[in-house]
Amino acid sequence: MSFRRNRNQNLKRTTLLIFLFFSLFCQAQKGLITSKAMVVSAREEASQIGVEIMKKGGNAFDAMVATELALAVSYPYAGNISGGGFMVYRLNNGETGALDYREKAPMKASKDMYLDANGNVIPNLSVNGALAVGIPGTIAGLFEVHKKFGKLSIEEIMKPVIALAEKGIVITSKQLKQITDNREEIIKVSGDKTIYSKELKVGDTIKYPAMASTLKRIMLNGKDEFYKGETAEKIVAFLNSKGGIISMEDLAKYEAKWREPIRFKYKNLDVISMSPPSSGGITLAQIMTMLSNYKISKFKHNSEKYIQLITEAERRAYADRNYYLGDPDFIKIPKNQLLDKDYLNNRMKSFNWEKATQSSEVSHGEISISESDETTHYSIVDPDGNAVSVTTTLNGAYGSKLYSEELGFFFNNQMDDFSAKPGVPNSYGLVGAKANSIAPQKRMLSSMTPTIVEKNGKLFMVLGTPGGSIIITSVLQTILNVAEFKMGMQEAVNAPRFHHQWLPDEVLFEPNKFEKSILENLTKKGYKINEKSARIIGKVDAILVLPNKKLEAGADARGDDTAVGF
Repeated sequence: MSFRRNRNQNLKRTTLLIFLFFSLFCQAQKGLITSKAMVVSAREEASQIGVEIMKKGGNAFDAMVATELALAVSYPYAGNISGGGFMVYRLNNGETGALDYREKAPMKASKDMYLDANGNVIPNLSVNGALAVGIPGTIAGLFEVHKKFGKLSIEEIMKPVIALAEKGIVITSKQLKQITDNREEIIKVSGDKTIYSKELKVGDTIKYPAMASTLKRIMLNGKDEFYKGETAEKIVAFLNSKGGIISMEDLAKYEAKWREPIRFKYKNLDVISMSPPSSGGITLAQIMTMLSNYKISKFKHNSEKYIQLITEAERRAYADRNYYLGDPDFIKIPKNQLLDKDYLNNRMKSFNWEKATQSSEVSHGEISISESDETTHYSIVDPDGNAVSVTTTLNGAYGSKLYSEELGFFFNNQMDDFSAKPGVPNSYGLVGAKANSIAPQKRMLSSMTPTIVEKNGKLFMVLGTPGGSIIITSVLQTILNVAEFKMGMQEAVNAPRFHHQWLPDEVLFEPNKFEKSILENLTKKGYKINEKSARIIGKVDAILVLPNKKLEAGADARGDDTAVGF
């Protein structure tokens, strides 16, 4: 009897432990659910400020301005006022559009500016320091959005951001790692007096009085303060003193541009994504169109066949991306041909389930006629049902590592997203062609993929991610997780990810997240497996509209990403 009682007690205890485990697992897989509005971003402070703006009567576009500026304060690793980005929007009446506030090359830029006398790329010249800086677009973009769609005054929107800069940011463990990993390079470029040269620890508060002063001038004087005023003069003087080439004329001429987004169908979904000079929308459309002929839901998620199919579609799309895409104001992009179903079906004819296609065998398709690892994305839905999907960047971690003590911010190193020399990879391994070569006033190609998905004509998903060349594939897999495998938003964001981009010819996997037998089988078929180079693939921040009209967040735990709503 005693033995049976102990066995029953052990069984009950085991059952309870299993129940608790699965309860905690299910909770971890379920995102914040709200009924009216939501902001999902890389930092809680930014999401909170965006939500507070909507509580005051602001719309998604007011919240966009507040959230982006708050990220410049709370997440200087990628948030910025001296970088650029892309925004895709959907109004509650179904109207969609896109804004391009990507940086530009200065007028003194030239296609050979990063080459030595022998025509070879000079290491790091387009990565660190003042010569790597493109003309910033962020402030122009935010003021353009506010002019067209804003409800609240700029003062109401910016005051909480300025207060945040003055109060300061508490350092998290993940943020400390970012600072520590880059401190040596920051000191090398900006000297040992910068705010980030000091030894910091988790829980320390960093205040940004210089940034607060810069934001106050912008709040009082508007966009022209950054592009024509005192701040512009300080920017030019600082960059020129460090060997940069941006002029007052460069800043004064900069304008954000409204663009037509890329729209395409995937089975029963309508996808709206960013158009060139982002490669995101076209590349995503190519991949998903190639996949649309396959019954993906019959494959087990992240199974051997699923990984193989996705990889082969990505291989072909990235080969096209790297050859054909660039700034549409400078080159003719064969968009219709690239998105043609017959063309894309033909691209997949060489796919063989039995063995990997070698990237050396896959060039760009025959048609007649880099990008940042340290980006940040945020998604917003307001109480009226307006939605914005925004990806913004400095390019590298802390951009060019060039910090202005007087202005209180880091400058971008966006010039590295051009092809410094056709055929030579940039710092993210992306191989570009002449279409993305450097030219004065040209916008560099990007992988940023802010995306909105409709289902049955209604808002369904708002999503995007940082990650440079892995952005497109992270957005792709998140959409498929929801659409094909019926995951909730948080579960879809949590799921392990993999990536392929044509060159280098290897498939990146988040380490220790995939079955070894699957990776072994893929290796036997000729796929080069890499579990070492990408500890993290993307940090997706997303919102899903549930059948009951409530909003579910997917805030990526790979970072400090947080959803706030009401």
